[in-house]
Amino acid sequence: MTGPPAGEGEVPRAPARGGARLLLPAVVVTGAVAGTATVSVLMTAFGLLPLVGAPTPGAAAFVALGGDLLLGLRESLVIATLSTLLAAAVGMATALLLVRSAGVRRRLGALTATVLSVPHLVGAATVGLLLSGGGLLPRWLGVAPTAWPELVGGGWPVAVVLELAWKESAFVALVVTASLSRRLTDLQEVAAVLGADARQRLLRVTVPLAAPALLASAGIAFLYAFGSYEVAWLLGRAYPEPLPVLAQRLFSSIDLAARPQAAAAALVGITVALAVAALAVPLLRRWGVGR
Repeated sequence: MTGPPAGEGEVPRAPARGGARLLLPAVVVTGAVAGTATVSVLMTAFGLLPLVGAPTPGAAAFVALGGDLLLGLRESLVIATLSTLLAAAVGMATALLLVRSAGVRRRLGALTATVLSVPHLVGAATVGLLLSGGGLLPRWLGVAPTAWPELVGGGWPVAVVLELAWKESAFVALVVTASLSRRLTDLQEVAAVLGADARQRLLRVTVPLAAPALLASAGIAFLYAFGSYEVAWLLGRAYPEPLPVLAQRLFSSIDLAARPQAAAAALVGITVALAVAALAVPLLRRWGVGR
């Protein structure tokens, strides 16, 4: 008795490129808009597309910003790095609770989804009202405004980092949870049968399984925090300004001559963001994300 012909009875698979074809129109439109805007910023920053007067090619806009450009870049990197690390840690811990603790899964999942749905501007206003010298938290604790640390607008962007980390941790948690929920239980059961204890299952099963999703979500959170304007503008100090705040202030200035400087600040931010993305994509492919 012969078996069925090769391939008979198998469920046909959709072409691997079917999803890419569906996304192609959106990618083309997004790429055209983003590419046109980037070229416009590039030409404005180097004096090739002035609002008034004749084009004067050169790096005068970058020179005019001077040290403010480097200080703004440093401030943006500090905010994005610290908030991303904190969001990754909190998000990972939340994801582990979501996939391992059935008792709190529903309530914690609802809380995470609620945090994710809150706009950053609303979250920044809430954090400002809570952590400022005359805010709710020092009043509840009975601390005088003069004795309360400068968490909002102080020497360190504490409130900015906390707000971004609070919001982005929910995003990280949901992404990591989705990657763990399908395979974690089976793999942990196999590891337990083979004699692995709880610590070994965590380090050799859970963490490697969550690493690709954690890296991808942390990269997205970093890029968002690096380019975020409203949170740093509302909760950060007046000087030095992060690159998005610096670019927005110069762009909205009544002095049209400051427009190339705004483009220069924006161009530095775009360059750094593209460099981070270029470094992250090979790492994601190495971990198998998107395969």
